[in-house]
Amino acid sequence: MGINVFIADDHGVVRDGLRFLMEAQEDIEIVGESSDGFQAVRRVESLHPDVVIMDISMPRLNGIDATAFIRQQCPSAQVIILSMHVSTEHIYRALKAGARGYLIKESAGQEVVDAIRIVHAGHRYLSTQINETVIEDYIALYGTEQPVKPLEKLSLREREIMQMVVEGNTSEKIAGLLYLSPKTVETYRSRMMQKLDIKDMPTLVKFAIKQGIASLE
Repeated sequence: MGINVFIADDHGVVRDGLRFLMEAQEDIEIVGESSDGFQAVRRVESLHPDVVIMDISMPRLNGIDATAFIRQQCPSAQVIILSMHVSTEHIYRALKAGARGYLIKESAGQEVVDAIRIVHAGHRYLSTQINETVIEDYIALYGTEQPVKPLEKLSLREREIMQMVVEGNTSEKIAGLLYLSPKTVETYRSRMMQKLDIKDMPTLVKFAIKQGIASLE
């Protein structure tokens, strides 16, 4: 039985390269792709792929939060993060969100194919360029009692709305995308800023970029 794969990356050249690579494999089939995280979640819900290749830096919904939504709403889909980010913070957040693999974009090639097969078989796959000892130490550190980080005070929905807000979307537009009322979106927005102790939009934008929720692109 073949492995159905969905690709989520905001760069068309990356999607084209991955598609070309996977179409050469007899046991892998591309069933869909997306250029933003929000659309990726919706399409994965309807397509039910076996494996999702997910970039982190994407518009509307970043890849880490998109991974968390996918794991909630389509748990049969295994997510592999393919990103340029190599910090332990990004790796930890991705694994905590439910990603089963983490690859560095520089290693994109045969390693991506290997990762798809390994993750589909029920195992975890980490890029050979990642220092596994550092990852294990970092996860162990988070296993001890640590102060709650600001981002962890927010719910997944609050983080989703925060990204859309800092990308310039109005409450009305966000409400339409999430099937909520504008008043509900405003409530989420107010609660989010209160939890973060942030009073204005420029500070919120700086926070979102620093935390990897949004990018400068």
